[in-house]
Amino acid sequence: MDKLWRYNLHYFDDLNASEAARRLDWHRVLMERWIAENPAGAGTGWEPYPTSLRIVNWIKWALSGRSLSETALQSLAVQVRWLNRRLEYHLLGNHLFANAKALVFAGLFFEGAEAAGWLERGCAILEREVPEQILEDGGHFERSTMYHALALEDMLDLLNLSCSFPGNGRARWQAFAAVLPERIDLMRRWLASMCHPDGDIALFNDAALAVAPSPREIEAYALRLGLSSLCDQATRHAKTWLAESGYIRLDAGAAVALLDVAPVGPDYLPGHAHADTLSFELSLYGRRVLVNSGTSVYGTGAERVRQRSTSAHNTVVVANENSSEVWSGFRVARRARPFGLMFDDNDGLKVSCAHDGYQRLSESPTHRRNWELRRNEFLVSDSVTGGNYRSEANFHFHPDVVLEEDETCSSGQAVFPDGNKLYWKIEVGTGRLEPSTWHPEFGLNQPTTRLVISLVKGESTIRFSWDEKIALERSER
Repeated sequence: MDKLWRYNLHYFDDLNASEAARRLDWHRVLMERWIAENPAGAGTGWEPYPTSLRIVNWIKWALSGRSLSETALQSLAVQVRWLNRRLEYHLLGNHLFANAKALVFAGLFFEGAEAAGWLERGCAILEREVPEQILEDGGHFERSTMYHALALEDMLDLLNLSCSFPGNGRARWQAFAAVLPERIDLMRRWLASMCHPDGDIALFNDAALAVAPSPREIEAYALRLGLSSLCDQATRHAKTWLAESGYIRLDAGAAVALLDVAPVGPDYLPGHAHADTLSFELSLYGRRVLVNSGTSVYGTGAERVRQRSTSAHNTVVVANENSSEVWSGFRVARRARPFGLMFDDNDGLKVSCAHDGYQRLSESPTHRRNWELRRNEFLVSDSVTGGNYRSEANFHFHPDVVLEEDETCSSGQAVFPDGNKLYWKIEVGTGRLEPSTWHPEFGLNQPTTRLVISLVKGESTIRFSWDEKIALERSER
């Protein structure tokens, strides 16, 4: 098995999963077996990241009313000592955050001077990392919806922990815990803005469903901790601009568009980035219709590189190159930087943005995209200026829709399972349909279709439209 799957085998997430109480005896046996078969420091299970998650899961399990055996308590202490000497400063990001979270959990769970040192060190790291990793708009700095949801669960766990140890008088921990609700509220708002009407996350950068808890589960967790409902705090706006992280949500009638005008991630940590600058996803009538690739594999293989490529996303490929030079499993060389973002809300919702990712090519081509969302249509226009390169815009359809096109593919329709339809018309450029794939979960590869538009003289425009009246009548029937 590759490392991703081996990591998961050592997390012990099932200790705190749905209906875990029914598996109590099995969990006890599994913990003892893990201790016996994984001697200290040996194998994947002792790497700092799975060790961090396992420490937290064992402590959560114990705080939920189960009792750790003496052998398990001794092993847990050894795991924390091992981790404390191997914090992942070389990786930073979510790895270092997970390390610090484990130290805080252990520092409060155990007693004595050594535990106090773990708590102090964990708090010191979190004091630095939370302001850096959680941006002012609430988004996680790696610009992945999935990793944002995982980070939000981490923050809720820390808030939950503060409720479990209300009498702890250690000043540093109390000061950190006091600011958690405000930061969590921003993160919840961000996550809600980056979800489709089906309630799940959009797939930008490394993102897949069924890895992090669902947004519904996260929100239920927040409410159990006494935080106020998002429904009570705000109403949905036609345009939501998440300025610091670089995403835009547009709502108009039956349509929701999520636009990527973001950098690929922190300059020093682009490991979960895709070459997806100026891509977007679209839902209509509550269903996803235009989707980015998603993520089904990690590692260093060709499929990993392909899923991170520009052509696997709803954006423009120039000269058969990626807009950001993704390579290996988690590397990016020269990367695209968005610029020139403009809004115009006078007639519909209009957004325009460019990026410099292709300026590394001779003649320094620039890709600019314009989106315009109205109540019953969505226009996407692209231009590539500089040079005379072959350029193609990709539009990947969700597997559930059936495509019907005319002979030249200049127009057609996407038919939904419920009979609703999305129409398209290519106004500038020439189109063709090609097989594609969608990867909504790790290990899952679903065949689908993409519409590829070749830019003519550096320009293309496609108009998507729908008849809201017909859709409404059908839903009422």
